[in-house]
Amino acid sequence: MASKSATSFDAVLFMLAGTSNMTGATVTNPVDVIKTRLQLDNELRSHTSAPRKYQGFLRGIGLIIAEEGFRGLYKGWSASMLREGSYSTIRLGAYEPLKSKLGATDPAHTPLWKKILAGATSGAIGSALANPTDLIKVRLQAQGKLSPQESVRYTGVVSAFREILQTEGVRGLWTGCTPTVCRAMILTATQIPTYDHMKHTLLNHQLMEEGVPLHIVSSMVAGLMCAITTSPVDTIKTRIMNQHKIGGKGLKYNSPLDAARQCLKAEGLKGLYKGFIPNWMRIGPHTIVTFLYSSS
Repeated sequence: MASKSATSFDAVLFMLAGTSNMTGATVTNPVDVIKTRLQLDNELRSHTSAPRKYQGFLRGIGLIIAEEGFRGLYKGWSASMLREGSYSTIRLGAYEPLKSKLGATDPAHTPLWKKILAGATSGAIGSALANPTDLIKVRLQAQGKLSPQESVRYTGVVSAFREILQTEGVRGLWTGCTPTVCRAMILTATQIPTYDHMKHTLLNHQLMEEGVPLHIVSSMVAGLMCAITTSPVDTIKTRIMNQHKIGGKGLKYNSPLDAARQCLKAEGLKGLYKGFIPNWMRIGPHTIVTFLYSSS
Protein backbone atom coordinates (compact mmCIF):
# COMPACT_ATOMS: atom_id res chain seq x y z
CA MET A 1 0.00 0.00 0.00
CA ALA A 2 2.87 2.30 0.90
CA SER A 3 4.58 1.69 -2.45
CA LYS A 4 1.36 2.52 -4.29
CA SER A 5 1.09 5.76 -2.32
CA ALA A 6 4.73 6.61 -3.12
CA THR A 7 4.13 5.95 -6.82
CA SER A 8 1.10 8.25 -6.81
CA PHE A 9 3.12 10.96 -5.06
CA ASP A 10 5.90 10.66 -7.67
CA ALA A 11 3.33 10.95 -10.46
CA VAL A 12 2.01 14.17 -8.90
CA LEU A 13 5.58 15.52 -8.70
CA PHE A 14 6.10 14.85 -12.41
CA MET A 15 2.79 16.51 -13.32
CA LEU A 16 3.48 19.60 -11.20
CA ALA A 17 7.03 19.84 -12.55
CA GLY A 18 5.82 19.88 -16.16
CA THR A 19 2.97 22.31 -15.53
CA SER A 20 5.08 24.75 -13.51
CA ASN A 21 7.87 24.79 -16.09
CA MET A 22 5.47 25.32 -18.98
CA THR A 23 4.03 28.28 -17.06
CA GLY A 24 7.52 29.62 -16.40
CA ALA A 25 8.56 29.21 -20.03
CA THR A 26 5.49 31.14 -21.22
CA VAL A 27 6.36 34.06 -18.95
CA THR A 28 10.04 34.11 -19.95
CA ASN A 29 9.81 33.27 -23.68
CA PRO A 30 10.58 36.88 -24.77
CA VAL A 31 13.77 36.81 -22.70
CA ASP A 32 14.69 33.44 -24.21
CA VAL A 33 14.28 34.86 -27.72
CA ILE A 34 16.61 37.81 -27.11
CA LYS A 35 19.09 35.50 -25.36
CA THR A 36 19.25 33.33 -28.48
CA ARG A 37 19.63 36.36 -30.77
CA LEU A 38 22.44 37.81 -28.64
CA GLN A 39 24.29 34.49 -28.60
CA LEU A 40 24.21 34.37 -32.41
CA ASP A 41 24.84 38.09 -32.98
CA ASN A 42 28.16 38.69 -34.81
CA GLU A 43 28.98 35.01 -34.56
CA LEU A 44 32.74 34.41 -34.90
CA ARG A 45 33.40 38.11 -35.51
CA SER A 46 35.41 40.34 -33.23
CA HIS A 47 33.62 43.31 -31.65
CA THR A 48 35.62 45.64 -33.89
CA SER A 49 34.81 43.98 -37.23
CA ALA A 50 31.14 44.90 -37.38
CA PRO A 51 28.55 46.59 -35.12
CA ARG A 52 26.20 44.24 -33.30
CA LYS A 53 22.58 44.26 -34.42
CA TYR A 54 21.14 43.68 -30.97
CA GLN A 55 22.68 46.32 -28.70
CA GLY A 56 22.02 44.65 -25.37
CA PHE A 57 19.02 43.18 -23.59
CA LEU A 58 16.47 46.04 -23.57
CA ARG A 59 17.47 47.51 -26.94
CA GLY A 60 17.31 44.03 -28.41
CA ILE A 61 13.76 43.49 -27.20
CA GLY A 62 12.79 46.91 -28.58
CA LEU A 63 14.30 46.08 -31.97
CA ILE A 64 12.48 42.74 -32.17
CA ILE A 65 9.15 44.44 -31.42
CA ALA A 66 9.88 47.17 -33.99
CA GLU A 67 10.85 44.71 -36.76
CA GLU A 68 8.66 41.68 -36.00
CA GLY A 69 5.91 42.94 -33.73
CA PHE A 70 5.08 41.59 -30.27
CA ARG A 71 4.61 38.13 -31.76
CA GLY A 72 8.32 38.09 -32.53
CA LEU A 73 9.00 37.75 -28.81
CA TYR A 74 7.01 34.51 -28.77
CA LYS A 75 8.76 32.75 -31.62
CA GLY A 76 9.45 29.16 -30.68
CA TRP A 77 6.78 29.15 -27.96
CA SER A 78 5.10 25.95 -29.20
CA ALA A 79 8.42 24.12 -29.32
CA SER A 80 9.22 25.52 -25.88
CA MET A 81 6.00 24.06 -24.49
CA LEU A 82 6.91 20.65 -25.93
CA ARG A 83 10.39 20.97 -24.47
CA GLU A 84 9.23 21.96 -21.00
CA GLY A 85 6.51 19.32 -21.02
CA SER A 86 9.13 16.64 -21.62
CA TYR A 87 12.60 17.77 -20.52
CA SER A 88 11.60 19.79 -17.47
CA THR A 89 8.97 17.27 -16.40
CA ILE A 90 11.68 14.64 -16.22
CA ARG A 91 14.49 16.76 -14.75
CA LEU A 92 12.39 18.26 -11.95
CA GLY A 93 9.96 15.40 -11.49
CA ALA A 94 12.75 12.85 -11.12
CA TYR A 95 14.84 15.02 -8.79
CA GLU A 96 13.09 14.18 -5.52
CA PRO A 97 12.75 10.42 -6.24
CA LEU A 98 16.44 10.25 -7.22
CA LYS A 99 17.41 12.20 -4.12
CA SER A 100 15.43 9.73 -2.00
CA LYS A 101 17.19 6.82 -3.70
CA LEU A 102 20.47 8.36 -2.55
CA GLY A 103 19.22 8.25 1.03
CA ALA A 104 18.19 11.90 1.37
CA THR A 105 15.21 11.70 3.74
CA ASP A 106 15.57 14.99 5.64
CA PRO A 107 14.95 17.96 3.30
CA ALA A 108 16.47 20.47 5.73
CA HIS A 109 19.73 18.58 6.26
CA THR A 110 20.50 16.84 2.97
CA PRO A 111 24.20 16.86 1.94
CA LEU A 112 24.85 19.15 -1.01
CA TRP A 113 26.56 16.43 -3.06
CA LYS A 114 23.39 14.32 -3.05
CA LYS A 115 21.39 17.26 -4.38
CA ILE A 116 23.95 17.91 -7.11
CA LEU A 117 24.14 14.26 -8.17
CA ALA A 118 20.35 13.87 -8.27
CA GLY A 119 19.99 17.13 -10.23
CA ALA A 120 22.71 16.29 -12.76
CA THR A 121 21.29 12.81 -13.38
CA SER A 122 17.69 13.94 -13.88
CA GLY A 123 18.84 16.82 -16.10
CA ALA A 124 20.95 14.58 -18.33
CA ILE A 125 18.13 12.07 -18.87
CA GLY A 126 15.51 14.73 -19.59
CA SER A 127 17.63 16.77 -22.00
CA ALA A 128 18.80 13.77 -24.01
CA LEU A 129 15.23 12.59 -24.60
CA ALA A 130 13.88 16.06 -25.37
CA ASN A 131 16.73 17.29 -27.61
CA PRO A 132 14.57 17.52 -30.79
CA THR A 133 12.22 20.02 -29.13
CA ASP A 134 15.16 22.13 -27.92
CA LEU A 135 16.71 22.07 -31.40
CA ILE A 136 13.52 23.32 -33.04
CA LYS A 137 12.98 25.96 -30.36
CA VAL A 138 16.43 27.43 -31.00
CA ARG A 139 16.01 27.46 -34.77
CA LEU A 140 12.58 29.09 -34.61
CA GLN A 141 13.75 31.73 -32.12
CA ALA A 142 16.79 32.51 -34.26
CA GLN A 143 14.62 33.51 -37.23
CA GLY A 144 14.66 37.29 -37.24
CA LYS A 145 13.49 39.81 -39.81
CA LEU A 146 14.25 38.48 -43.29
CA SER A 147 15.71 40.44 -46.17
CA PRO A 148 13.89 40.34 -49.55
CA GLN A 149 16.39 37.69 -50.77
CA GLU A 150 15.82 35.36 -47.81
CA SER A 151 13.08 32.81 -47.27
CA VAL A 152 11.77 31.60 -43.93
CA ARG A 153 13.62 28.52 -42.67
CA TYR A 154 10.63 26.93 -40.93
CA THR A 155 7.00 28.01 -40.70
CA GLY A 156 6.35 26.18 -37.43
CA VAL A 157 7.06 23.17 -35.25
CA VAL A 158 5.57 20.59 -37.64
CA SER A 159 7.37 22.15 -40.60
CA ALA A 160 10.66 22.06 -38.70
CA PHE A 161 10.25 18.41 -37.69
CA ARG A 162 9.38 17.42 -41.24
CA GLU A 163 12.20 19.34 -42.91
CA ILE A 164 14.88 18.23 -40.44
CA LEU A 165 13.85 14.60 -40.91
CA GLN A 166 13.93 14.97 -44.70
CA THR A 167 17.23 16.83 -44.95
CA GLU A 168 19.19 15.65 -41.92
CA GLY A 169 17.55 12.36 -40.98
CA VAL A 170 16.60 11.15 -37.51
CA ARG A 171 20.12 11.87 -36.25
CA GLY A 172 19.58 15.49 -37.26
CA LEU A 173 16.99 15.84 -34.50
CA TRP A 174 19.74 15.15 -31.99
CA THR A 175 22.09 17.84 -33.34
CA GLY A 176 23.77 19.52 -30.39
CA CYS A 177 22.82 16.75 -27.99
CA THR A 178 26.23 16.69 -26.28
CA PRO A 179 26.27 20.37 -25.23
CA THR A 180 22.55 20.13 -24.47
CA VAL A 181 23.11 17.30 -22.02
CA CYS A 182 26.14 19.07 -20.53
CA ARG A 183 24.13 22.26 -20.10
CA ALA A 184 21.21 20.40 -18.54
CA MET A 185 23.48 18.59 -16.10
CA ILE A 186 25.16 21.84 -15.10
CA LEU A 187 21.86 23.73 -14.95
CA THR A 188 19.97 21.17 -12.90
CA ALA A 189 22.98 20.43 -10.70
CA THR A 190 23.20 24.18 -10.03
CA GLN A 191 19.58 25.37 -10.04
CA ILE A 192 17.76 22.91 -7.81
CA PRO A 193 20.53 22.40 -5.21
CA THR A 194 21.28 26.17 -5.01
CA TYR A 195 17.60 26.97 -4.56
CA ASP A 196 17.19 24.11 -2.09
CA HIS A 197 20.37 24.91 -0.14
CA MET A 198 19.81 28.69 -0.13
CA LYS A 199 16.25 28.30 1.09
CA HIS A 200 17.11 25.95 3.96
CA THR A 201 20.21 27.96 4.92
CA LEU A 202 18.09 31.09 5.29
CA LEU A 203 15.48 29.13 7.23
CA ASN A 204 17.96 27.31 9.45
CA HIS A 205 19.70 30.58 10.38
CA GLN A 206 16.30 32.26 10.88
CA LEU A 207 17.20 35.01 8.40
CA MET A 208 13.89 34.63 6.55
CA GLU A 209 10.61 32.83 7.07
CA GLU A 210 8.82 30.48 4.69
CA GLY A 211 6.88 32.47 2.12
CA VAL A 212 7.01 34.30 -1.20
CA PRO A 213 9.99 36.57 -0.38
CA LEU A 214 12.08 33.53 0.57
CA HIS A 215 11.17 31.81 -2.71
CA ILE A 216 12.07 34.92 -4.73
CA VAL A 217 15.47 35.41 -3.06
CA SER A 218 16.35 31.72 -3.36
CA SER A 219 15.22 31.63 -7.00
CA MET A 220 17.17 34.70 -8.09
CA VAL A 221 20.34 33.47 -6.38
CA ALA A 222 19.85 30.11 -8.10
CA GLY A 223 19.30 31.90 -11.42
CA LEU A 224 22.50 33.92 -11.03
CA MET A 225 24.56 30.83 -10.27
CA CYS A 226 23.00 29.02 -13.24
CA ALA A 227 23.79 31.91 -15.59
CA ILE A 228 27.41 31.90 -14.43
CA THR A 229 27.86 28.16 -14.84
CA THR A 230 25.78 27.53 -17.98
CA SER A 231 26.28 30.58 -20.23
CA PRO A 232 29.38 29.30 -22.09
CA VAL A 233 27.93 25.87 -22.86
CA ASP A 234 24.53 27.43 -23.63
CA THR A 235 26.12 29.69 -26.25
CA ILE A 236 27.92 26.72 -27.80
CA LYS A 237 24.69 24.70 -27.79
CA THR A 238 22.76 27.49 -29.52
CA ARG A 239 25.39 27.95 -32.23
CA ILE A 240 25.73 24.25 -32.99
CA MET A 241 21.97 23.78 -33.15
CA ASN A 242 21.48 26.77 -35.43
CA GLN A 243 24.40 26.21 -37.82
CA HIS A 244 23.87 25.75 -41.55
CA LYS A 245 26.08 23.82 -43.92
CA ILE A 246 28.67 26.12 -45.51
CA GLY A 247 28.04 26.21 -49.24
CA GLY A 248 25.89 23.10 -48.87
CA LYS A 249 28.93 21.14 -47.73
CA GLY A 250 30.64 21.12 -44.35
CA LEU A 251 29.38 22.48 -41.06
CA LYS A 252 30.83 25.51 -39.33
CA TYR A 253 31.65 23.54 -36.18
CA ASN A 254 32.98 19.98 -35.99
CA SER A 255 32.26 19.54 -32.29
CA PRO A 256 31.41 21.46 -29.11
CA LEU A 257 35.13 21.83 -28.37
CA ASP A 258 35.72 23.19 -31.87
CA ALA A 259 32.89 25.68 -31.38
CA ALA A 260 34.38 26.82 -28.07
CA ARG A 261 37.85 27.11 -29.63
CA GLN A 262 36.63 29.17 -32.59
CA CYS A 263 34.53 31.42 -30.36
CA LEU A 264 37.42 32.10 -27.98
CA LYS A 265 39.79 32.80 -30.88
CA ALA A 266 37.45 35.20 -32.68
CA GLU A 267 35.50 36.79 -29.84
CA GLY A 268 37.41 36.10 -26.65
CA LEU A 269 35.92 34.90 -23.38
CA LYS A 270 33.18 37.55 -23.66
CA GLY A 271 31.90 35.72 -26.72
CA LEU A 272 31.01 32.69 -24.62
CA TYR A 273 29.06 34.95 -22.25
CA LYS A 274 26.94 36.67 -24.89
CA GLY A 275 23.37 36.74 -23.63
CA PHE A 276 24.44 36.47 -19.96
CA ILE A 277 21.95 39.05 -18.64
CA PRO A 278 18.89 37.59 -20.44
CA ASN A 279 20.11 34.13 -19.43
CA TRP A 280 19.90 35.21 -15.77
CA MET A 281 16.69 37.19 -16.37
CA ARG A 282 15.19 34.05 -17.87
CA ILE A 283 16.37 31.45 -15.36
CA GLY A 284 15.69 33.61 -12.28
CA PRO A 285 11.99 34.39 -12.94
CA HIS A 286 11.56 30.92 -14.48
CA THR A 287 12.78 29.45 -11.20
CA ILE A 288 10.44 31.73 -9.22
CA VAL A 289 7.40 30.62 -11.22
CA THR A 290 8.52 26.98 -11.24
CA PHE A 291 9.07 26.56 -7.52
CA LEU A 292 6.22 28.78 -6.35
CA TYR A 293 3.84 26.82 -8.59
CA SER A 294 5.19 23.39 -7.76
CA SER A 295 5.39 24.03 -4.03
CA SER A 296 1.89 25.47 -3.75
